[in-house]
Amino acid sequence: MTVLLSDDRITAIPAIENGEPLVDLFTRGLSTTGRQLTRESVADRLALADTFLPAGIRLHVVEGLRPVESQREIYDGYCAELARLHPGIAEADVRVLASRFVSPIEVAPHVAGAAVDLTLIGAHGPLDLGTPIDATPEQSDGACFFAATNVSREARTNRSLLADVLISAGMVNYPTEWWHWSYGDRYWAFVEDRPSAVYGPAYSVR
Repeated sequence: MTVLLSDDRITAIPAIENGEPLVDLFTRGLSTTGRQLTRESVADRLALADTFLPAGIRLHVVEGLRPVESQREIYDGYCAELARLHPGIAEADVRVLASRFVSPIEVAPHVAGAAVDLTLIGAHGPLDLGTPIDATPEQSDGACFFAATNVSREARTNRSLLADVLISAGMVNYPTEWWHWSYGDRYWAFVEDRPSAVYGPAYSVR
């Protein structure tokens, strides 16, 4: 069963900030949409993963660090959408459903500079990974889940390639979003059986 970011096992993990700086992914030679920042170790792992890919294929980072205000706007907006889709649903259940797609602010990996949303690109543009980045479970009929079976064989192959290189570089996937990978956050700590996350909110180190 998928463990979500709203799960008590995740929220109970402490974040002991190590003070690592933010860096521009451009300085690591990575392909990005606009200027994207992450913690230094995240950037180094992404750069390493990029070298593991076959010739002609690269990682492309769409989003790294996300301001708290943006995280709150996305979270609140999706919660409101879920409440409309499920009249009478309890607030606690909305929180659980919402965390399949966007993290509660207090544990959000993007706010810590610990996570990226990314895809694979080739000579002719983005590869087929089954859904657009940021497709909700409702929009994609669950195809946004990394292990979804309702995607093409090509998409499954490309997702496997993405996972191979990123896991080899020390990153972990949030299984409800094939595009979301992180290092040093609470979800990473849970998956890797670490006692704490190493990054708190990134504004504390800027």
